[in-house]
Amino acid sequence: MFKVILGIALILVIAILLYAWTRPSTFYVERSTVIQAPPEKIFPLVDDFHQWGAWSPWEKLDPAMQRTFSGPASGKGAGYAWQGNKQVGQGSMQITDTAAPNRVTIKLDFIKPFEGHNITEIMLDPAQNGSTAVKWTMQGPLSYPAKLFGVFVNMDKTIGKDFETGLANLKTASER
Repeated sequence: MFKVILGIALILVIAILLYAWTRPSTFYVERSTVIQAPPEKIFPLVDDFHQWGAWSPWEKLDPAMQRTFSGPASGKGAGYAWQGNKQVGQGSMQITDTAAPNRVTIKLDFIKPFEGHNITEIMLDPAQNGSTAVKWTMQGPLSYPAKLFGVFVNMDKTIGKDFETGLANLKTASER
């Protein structure tokens, strides 16, 4: 009986490993909202890492998080590094491109708890009645361990939930 259970468990593990191998090697997450403010009011909040404390979903997860800013205060070349608890981990961001008041592109490098190198964009498109359609995206490669992790944890839902919180915070900060 023990050999049968062990055999079934081994087949199950092999099936999961093979399934993970067939998963896509990249990921893409996107969330959006409409903010009742013009892009010119929202843009400074996303183009300046010093302003992220007002809306970033990760800023409040660790009040003792260590933050380091580098480069210019805002715009292309501005950098931000953090080191915190298990919830926020460790990593850095650098603005690689900006088109005021419509787009900020960020190179995002996670060090802990998992290494990852991604591109994030926040796009602001003027909409009706002075409002702005805001879209936040993240994309990047998936290593085999990340694909295996993705078999058990839905990356879109996990990251997407944080993006939804961040966009709601950005809406509140911008509509004041």
